[in-house]
Amino acid sequence: MKKRTHIFGILLLTLVFITSCKTTKRIASGEANLSLSSKQLIKENERQSPDFKTLQAKLKISYTSDDNEQTHSVTFRMKKDEVIWINSAFSVIRAMITPEKVSFYNKLDNTYFDGNYKYLSDLIGTELDFKKLQNLLLGEALFGLKNEIYNLSVIDELYVLQPKQQPQLFEIFYILSPSHFKLKSQQISQPKKFRHLQIDYLTYQEVHKQSLPENIKIIAVEANKEMIAELEFKSVSLNEDLRFPFSIPSGFDEIKLK
Repeated sequence: MKKRTHIFGILLLTLVFITSCKTTKRIASGEANLSLSSKQLIKENERQSPDFKTLQAKLKISYTSDDNEQTHSVTFRMKKDEVIWINSAFSVIRAMITPEKVSFYNKLDNTYFDGNYKYLSDLIGTELDFKKLQNLLLGEALFGLKNEIYNLSVIDELYVLQPKQQPQLFEIFYILSPSHFKLKSQQISQPKKFRHLQIDYLTYQEVHKQSLPENIKIIAVEANKEMIAELEFKSVSLNEDLRFPFSIPSGFDEIKLK
C-alpha cells in the first residue's frame, strides 16, 4: 500500500462536521450536578442527538504522524444513516462510505479501494461499521450508551462514564460536559495490543437548536507510533438536496488487504 493512500485512509476516520457562523453560537461550560444518576445523564445525552436528513461542510484537517505533517481541505457530505461522501479539490481524492462498504480512490498514486470495513478497522485499531463511524463523526458515543450499565463519577466538574463490566478485549471511557451533556472525550484502549484511541471534542456549537462539534482533536497510538489530527469545520448547511457521485477511474490499481 502506498503511503499517500494509507494517510488518506486515516483521515477518513477523523472527519466530523460544523455549521455556518451566522446561525451558530458556542456552547459555554457549566457545573456538574453531583446528584445526577447515570441513567439521567444518558437520557439527557440522547436528547442532544443531532437530527437532520443531509449535511454538507467544508473542513480543514491538520495531520501529524512521526515526521510527516499534512493539511487537507475537503468537502464533506452526509445523508444520515445512508451515505458519507468526501471529495478533495479537483476530485483528486474521493470516497463514499455506506453501511455495506467503503470505497475511495486517490489520483495522487492511481490507487483505489472497494471493500468492507476491515481497511478502516485496521487503521484505527477498533472494529468499525457504518453506525460506529457515524457516531464518531457526530460526537456520539462510538458504541452507544443505551445497552450498557455504567458507573458514573465526576472529575474536575466533568461526568465520567465507564461500563460496569468492561469488554474483554478493550476498555472504554466517556467524558461528558455538564452544560450540554455532549461528549467532551471518548477513549478506547487495548492494553494487550498497546493501542489507544482518544477523540476529544474541544468545543461545540449550537446550530438550529442542535449541539454539533466545532473543534476536534484525535489521537491514535499504537506501540511507539502516534497520529494526531486537528480539525477545523466551517460552512455547513443542513437538509439541502445533495448528490453523492462516485465512480472509480479506469486503470487504477486496487488496494488488496492481507
